[in-house]
Amino acid sequence: MSSELGNIRNNRLAYLYTMPAFIVMGLVVIYPFLYNIVLSFSNMNLTHFYDWRLIGPQNYTAVFQEKTFWYFFFKTILWTVINVFFHVTIGVFLALILNKDLKAKSFYRTLLILPWAVPQYITALTWRGMFNSEYGAISLIIQKIFGVQIPWLTTEWGAFTACVITNVWLGFPFMMVIALGGLQSIPDELYEAAEIDGASWLHKLKSITVPLLKPVMIPAITLGIIWTFNNFNIVWLVSNGGEPADTTHILVSWVYKSGFRYFRMGYAAAFSIIIFLILLIFSWNFIKKSKATEAVY
Repeated sequence: MSSELGNIRNNRLAYLYTMPAFIVMGLVVIYPFLYNIVLSFSNMNLTHFYDWRLIGPQNYTAVFQEKTFWYFFFKTILWTVINVFFHVTIGVFLALILNKDLKAKSFYRTLLILPWAVPQYITALTWRGMFNSEYGAISLIIQKIFGVQIPWLTTEWGAFTACVITNVWLGFPFMMVIALGGLQSIPDELYEAAEIDGASWLHKLKSITVPLLKPVMIPAITLGIIWTFNNFNIVWLVSNGGEPADTTHILVSWVYKSGFRYFRMGYAAAFSIIIFLILLIFSWNFIKKSKATEAVY
């Protein structure tokens, strides 16, 4: 204890500089999180907005008892797996191409980063317009070439597919940038030695590129899973709030609608805590089992 107090006295200026950041974090992160935990054990809703009281774990029980949780949980898992798979696959593939000696490499790199640089809500609304069955560019092109009209936004899986396509477009540049940075950090001498030994491109990919990219990509994939699992903007904007008939939701968009459209505040708070625990447990185990934080030799 005395050593800690001495450390504070000797570094007062450093603690003073960091104090505003701690205060802001406490106000916008820690306090709302703790308040949300309290609400998750309350009966706060439209009829008990000001006179709410603690009722115990009833909201958590209600979440697991409702079929909507398990349905949207399955939908969220499917949404996350498909999106992250294409994010990583497309991103690494493009990074491997950009890592070669290409003319106008900077131009292509800038062009491929643009989907990530544009604000999400602009991209989501633009893609929603292109998926419109009557005047959308994608629908008109498919109809003109193949002679079929796909009901993108008027059916459950059509709207879900439209959301996936939009999110894949938005997400692959991040993985591409991370993978490209990892590729550029791999020494050329390793590839030269492998070529001398007669290694093929596939063997170099499996023995050099993939193992040395793993410490870079696993944390990025973990972040990608968390972001995609909680990607409210794309699902909400492209499907127009989970349409048709609340079938296109994932967990996070259903939590929002439960809390701010149906005013089930306590239920939504418990739901959000469950989502947090799911992601916390998954991220911890994923990084631990993948050994991404271990040094590479």
